[in-house]
Amino acid sequence: MTDTYVTGAVIKRLREKKNLTQEELAQKIFVTSKAVSKWETGRGFPDISLLEPLAKALCISIIELLSGDCIQNTNKAANMMKAHIYVCPVCGNVIHSCGESVVSCCGIPLPSQDAELPDIEHAINVQIVEDEYFVSVNHSMTKEHYISFLMAVSGNKTQFVKLYPEQNAEARFKIDGVTSLYAYCNRHGLFKLNRMPIALPRISL
Repeated sequence: MTDTYVTGAVIKRLREKKNLTQEELAQKIFVTSKAVSKWETGRGFPDISLLEPLAKALCISIIELLSGDCIQNTNKAANMMKAHIYVCPVCGNVIHSCGESVVSCCGIPLPSQDAELPDIEHAINVQIVEDEYFVSVNHSMTKEHYISFLMAVSGNKTQFVKLYPEQNAEARFKIDGVTSLYAYCNRHGLFKLNRMPIALPRISL
């Protein structure tokens, strides 16, 4: 078994959290209570074919079962400013959720990215051009080291621009309600800018 396979301690903890006896859990997945007891005492492992029904019986995902963590999304209002960003290190896929989620890609469970304040190398520059923010990052854009995407987030929406090597690290976003900007470096991770320039009202002459 690999280190990521479900352990007896995890099964026991999750079962007790659901207030299930070994017999009740066994009935839900059509095994014997002795089988559950063996798993929980480390004298055996559930067959891989049982992982899906076991996770369902414990009301969690298979990824949560294997990791031993139960994810509860507390962002009930689906506020975009409390959203999470997940990036696959294998294919570069970007997943954006309105709250905490269990996410995997290319067979890898993905952690939510922790955004840092921009440093000199990853400074996020913002200019106002009419009703848009012109956003740029003075960063190399080689095939080995580049800014992968830029994102603008407001309370009810996100604006996302995917970037590729050998192009400029820049994008335009509608100003409407934007409260923060993100830039993702494929080597150094996620950076976030919270202070946005104020757009002055346009005056008609």
